[in-house]
Amino acid sequence: MEEQERTERLLAEADDLYALPTTDFTLARDRRAAELKAEDGALAGAVKALRKPTVAAWVVNLFVRREAAEVDQLLDLGVALRDAQEALDGDELRALSRQRRQVTAAMASRARSVAAAEGQKLSQSVTDQVEATFTAALLDEQAAAALRSGLLVQPITVTGVEVPDLSGAVALASALGFSAPPREAPHDDASAQSEEVPPRPALRLVPDPERSAKQRRAAKQELADAERALARAARARRSAQRHVDDLQARLLRVRSEADELRRRLADLETEADEVEEELGDAEAGRDETDEELAVAESERDEAAAALARLDDD
Repeated sequence: MEEQERTERLLAEADDLYALPTTDFTLARDRRAAELKAEDGALAGAVKALRKPTVAAWVVNLFVRREAAEVDQLLDLGVALRDAQEALDGDELRALSRQRRQVTAAMASRARSVAAAEGQKLSQSVTDQVEATFTAALLDEQAAAALRSGLLVQPITVTGVEVPDLSGAVALASALGFSAPPREAPHDDASAQSEEVPPRPALRLVPDPERSAKQRRAAKQELADAERALARAARARRSAQRHVDDLQARLLRVRSEADELRRRLADLETEADEVEEELGDAEAGRDETDEELAVAESERDEAAAALARLDDD
């Protein structure tokens, strides 16, 4: 089996398993891995390695399959929020944060009722984890993809500042490109809801009536900040130009001194050549006098010898 085909098969197997009640997961996973072993050992091993979801992750996975349209609206709202907050001031961001909390709280309440319909009552701690996961999907694109996969093994928490590490939040690395298909709840009168299902939350951005005025104030503030930044940049530019002018003047002075030194060196080299030539002539003249001196000494010695012989006679 090719790797791409095995990945697709594994995603399909995981989708079936993570759609089950959490109490049935381990037994169903092990049974399915045993069935696949004869067909494809690698696929069977990958199925066997799938982790059991926490209760909070199971609730989110269940809600993604039961209320797919509502989840898609939530994720669309997240895109709008992430796009909008880049251009908003503090007041507008605080207003959007309140809307976000209202939406995620309502979604968590809906998810709690869906879980109750499956016979699973949620503690407040688990409900908070479910709400935190919905909030993460609004704040972060990767967290939204993880939620939409329906293959969570643990809840997600993000701050909106740092990129979340989702390596341990999803069952498979390929889950971030997968969308869990919708699944209807089984019709069973015995599993009637023990809690009244709250109305579906309205997932929309509420327009701010003062948005235009706030945008104008923000634009004026940005202009003032930009003008201050421009003034600082102009001062820095003038200072930098003065430094450039000083260095250029210094360079001209140094080059002028270097040219003068090169001319002086050329004169000294010419003078050295002339002195060297005169030295050669002087040494030649000295050598001639050495020869004359030797001849004179020889002639003196001969005359002295002649005189000595005469004195002896």
